[in-house]
Amino acid sequence: MPSQPSRELLVVPNPHAHRVYDVEMSSSEFTTLCPMTGQPDFATLTIVYQPGLHLVELKSLKQYLWSFRNEGHFHEDVTNIILEDFVRTAKPRYVKVIGDFTIRGGIHTKVTVTYHADDSETLANAATEL
Repeated sequence: MPSQPSRELLVVPNPHAHRVYDVEMSSSEFTTLCPMTGQPDFATLTIVYQPGLHLVELKSLKQYLWSFRNEGHFHEDVTNIILEDFVRTAKPRYVKVIGDFTIRGGIHTKVTVTYHADDSETLANAATEL
């Protein structure tokens, strides 16, 4: 049975949770739709994180990223959504999400968002203000 897009990120136990280390994942096939024109926006999406108790399962990450293909999002919005979902699910020590979008209208856009575990209170307060 072929895979399907899904907004469900899955995690597995981190067998080395006692150690601080970086995991870098990159997908050059990320797409979403421009909410103004409906045209596709293409990006290389890179996630660098320091896992806590959990690792993100890679197939679920692929299906999660795929789920944005037919949705309209500004570059800044979709990059922040991915960060927030990643933090909520994996509870990492640190994560950085980079959306490196292809040139559109002569403008190259690269969005970088980060989270540190000690930022959780700040993020929670900001989310309630929205």
